[in-house]
Amino acid sequence: MHETVTALRTIREQWGELLLAIETPPADVWPPRQLAHTMRAVGDEQLDVVDRAPLVLREHPAPLNVDALDTGIAVERAVFALADTLAAAVQHAEHGDPRRWEFQNPGATGARSAAGSRAHGLHFACVWVEGRVRDEDTEPEQQLDGTLGAPPFAPLPPHLLHEARRTARGAEGRLLRTLGLDRRSTPIPDRPCPHCDGELTLHTAPGESPRVTCSGGEECGAPVPLDEQGRRVWQWADLLVLAFALSNAATVEGAPHTAA
Repeated sequence: MHETVTALRTIREQWGELLLAIETPPADVWPPRQLAHTMRAVGDEQLDVVDRAPLVLREHPAPLNVDALDTGIAVERAVFALADTLAAAVQHAEHGDPRRWEFQNPGATGARSAAGSRAHGLHFACVWVEGRVRDEDTEPEQQLDGTLGAPPFAPLPPHLLHEARRTARGAEGRLLRTLGLDRRSTPIPDRPCPHCDGELTLHTAPGESPRVTCSGGEECGAPVPLDEQGRRVWQWADLLVLAFALSNAATVEGAPHTAA
């Protein structure tokens, strides 16, 4: 259960990043996505990007990052389909109960009405699935006449707990890979260390801030500590300084030479 819940929460937390990625040309290795957001102003449109309509209900005439769009649609469909599967198996909540997962109804008027609970978006679906995984609302509830009625949901059987874990982990992995936030070490091309010309490598991992290491080791004069492998390492708090140093180095390198 813990792995499923963690995966669902990661999807929710990174969903805004993916929506921004759809509207942004594919990013280079440097700067990392989190640092790029820090370095640029964030407008009102970007701040409320997670509140937009589900991807499956939008038109996409010219996405700037097709891979990110494909990932977003695939993740939405996977989580929505999982919610349908769980609801069909364990849901007893009546229509009108806000806890109920409403299925698609192609005969309804309007796209959002036809979409059922999918119209509420990925965040709602993830929270709803998490509730089923955690066996929330599975106890009998007292009725107005004082009697106990059927619970809104039955506990998930083991095979559906397994299916929820498989689906959530798969969707999480695809989303993180698309954003470059999975566990990987990537050399930064055309950006040698500004202190020793060593090779810089960007390291990312789920749930961790990015960091950069230099191959120059102790001979590198960068004002950052050595890691356990003897490499100079810029942790998250140091990356902005490194970004400016690399930018200044590129500016100097690209400046035209003047005659003496």
